[in-house]
Amino acid sequence: MAKVVDVKKSVMEADEVLAEKVRSFCRDRRIVLVNLIGSPGSGKTTLLEATKKYSDIKFAVIEGDVETARDAERINALGVPVVQVNTHGGCHLEANLVNGAIGEMDLEGISLLFVENVGNLVCPVEFDLGEDYKVAVNSVPEGADKPMKYPHLFHKAGAVLLTKTDLLPYLSFDIDVFEKDLEKLNPDVPFLKINSMNGDGIKEWVELLEGWVREKSSR
Repeated sequence: MAKVVDVKKSVMEADEVLAEKVRSFCRDRRIVLVNLIGSPGSGKTTLLEATKKYSDIKFAVIEGDVETARDAERINALGVPVVQVNTHGGCHLEANLVNGAIGEMDLEGISLLFVENVGNLVCPVEFDLGEDYKVAVNSVPEGADKPMKYPHLFHKAGAVLLTKTDLLPYLSFDIDVFEKDLEKLNPDVPFLKINSMNGDGIKEWVELLEGWVREKSSR
């Protein structure tokens, strides 16, 4: 009888080895690795720009996109260490790509490393990058039903950010539905309302990040 190989399982297991390598690298250097997951246009890059503007945290960024280096160029303009990773059709980043990107970066003095994953609410959740936290980024224009439509992300998130809150008065976004659904999926998760353009909510975001950095530094 022919042997059947579970290709998906084999690929995932190989990637988990690299995820652990990334995790060990960051643990040894007390670097907090944050995996930002959100739809295209949810405001992930703008959030990083606001994080730089309103905080003194020394951070670096791995930018994941299907094509172009436009987001990396925006981060580079801030003087933040950044590496662009293009998947050329892939819907998510994997640990091997993150491990390779880390090898190209000077992380001396860095306490926080963001991975801005490819815009997608499904695939990126399934892959361990060696991160300390997954952060769900959901924008007001996407609608209030996303937690229940994409429960795996919101259940696993270490924090949930609702971005573009300046649009709340103009769109039919039911904030009560969003919060109640989030409560069902992940009752203790930090939930922050963010307007990256004027800085609303960024102080709370920075305080959350600083807490994560302190916690890891004390281990």
